[in-house]
Amino acid sequence: MLVMGKYPIFLEMGGRRAVVIGAGAVAVRKAQALLAAGARLVVVAEHVDDMMTALCQGAGAELIKSRYSKDYLAGAALVIAATNDHQLNKQIYKDCQKLEILCNVVDEPELCDFFVPAVVRRGDLQIAIGTEGHSPAFAGHIRKKLEHIFTEKHGEFLDELHAFRKRILDDLPDGAARKALLGKLVDDRSFQYFVENGIEQWRSYAEQLITAEAQNT
Repeated sequence: MLVMGKYPIFLEMGGRRAVVIGAGAVAVRKAQALLAAGARLVVVAEHVDDMMTALCQGAGAELIKSRYSKDYLAGAALVIAATNDHQLNKQIYKDCQKLEILCNVVDEPELCDFFVPAVVRRGDLQIAIGTEGHSPAFAGHIRKKLEHIFTEKHGEFLDELHAFRKRILDDLPDGAARKALLGKLVDDRSFQYFVENGIEQWRSYAEQLITAEAQNT
């Protein structure tokens, strides 16, 4: 039997249709995450509580109070089935397979084209932890440990690195020199300097590294 692993990606969902079937507490969490990713959210459920209603109204999401229909999947980039009806979830998955739409059935790994990882977020820095759907609780445990290691400073550091990376790509034509310089800017010593001395002094430090590398090429 061929054992197949999952291909880890960060999927661009900005402006793309994402459909959540169901409106319970789990569906609300999934909907919140999709909205945070900029998705064009559609929620379909017969019974909708106040929390989901408020979420959709506040975000301008489409809320359809109706029984499930395959027609609601049209044009979706992905679908999340979060109902408490196993047979319905299974049907949603089958419909998505026919339409070639990525589908995740909550708490049923065998009915998932993708798994939603536990994520540590620090600004634009995201660290995703997956367990192939075997133990989301363990992924959450690891996330909590990583949250103590990676702080908001790492997110701020990434913002600075992004700005300097653009300059380096423009100013240093030599590929090996660029790689060496970027390696120095992202290492532990550079980050520690950033934490201890602040943004402005770190920028001066980075400028010195760039100048020195440019002179050597």
